[in-house]
Amino acid sequence: MEKSTMALNWYPGHMHKASKEVVKTLLKTQAVIEVLDARTPQASSNPHFAALCANHPRIRILNKADLAEPRVTEQWAKYFNAQPKSICLVNGHESQLDAEQIIQAARKLFLANDLKIGERQQLLIGGIPNVGKSTLLNIFCARKLAKTGNEPAVTQVQQRVRLDDHWHLIDTPGLMWPKLEDQEGAYRLAATGTIRRTAVEAEDIAWFLAQELLKHHRDRLVSRYDLPQDAKDAESVMTAVAKARACIKAGHRVDWHKASESLLNEFRSGKLGRFSLERPPL
Repeated sequence: MEKSTMALNWYPGHMHKASKEVVKTLLKTQAVIEVLDARTPQASSNPHFAALCANHPRIRILNKADLAEPRVTEQWAKYFNAQPKSICLVNGHESQLDAEQIIQAARKLFLANDLKIGERQQLLIGGIPNVGKSTLLNIFCARKLAKTGNEPAVTQVQQRVRLDDHWHLIDTPGLMWPKLEDQEGAYRLAATGTIRRTAVEAEDIAWFLAQELLKHHRDRLVSRYDLPQDAKDAESVMTAVAKARACIKAGHRVDWHKASESLLNEFRSGKLGRFSLERPPL
């Protein structure tokens, strides 16, 4: 079965309005927290958001680190820590950040850049949809403030979150940008679940993911789906997934949609293992 490549784009109307609100809020903000998916730190960084925040000190959080390869995540943290006005933190189920760590990182960032720490400080936290920003906020505040979910674009309006008597966060909606120029990066985002399911074809994304896994993690596919050692293409991977997960229709025909959903779900949930889809620039 040959797969055609569909161009991906997703920019709901509320995001345009939310972007304008971010511009206003930044005027009263001392530093920015950008939440990134540890599996795709480059693709999950919104270039428009980065441009808006270019003059602000930035704390980058590599979130969902328990789903990424630890060694690669360490490389990304080192890369971001070497950027000007930047500190990088890592968060996952195995080692969760708390409000005090965020405040300490902000203080360190301010001092390193000769910035005055006033009586009250405002931080803006942002990121693309479904990078786990709302879950982070709930952890910071030790109670449920933000609605969370596996579907992107759960948060659609700004909200104020108190960290302590002197520091508070402005939570912003997950923001994409109007045109996804880097289509390979867009497919990586879709594979991790950033782009809403109704805006993409599961088969297209699964085919892309299968090819990526075949190139870099063939052994995992062999052990989990009994993939033949001499498999050379995404169709071979998807056929192995279909057989292993009983995605077979009448007449011994492969149910490509069901097999695609199975591969994507196992990848996103971590059942397939820990994968990093991007490496930092050399």
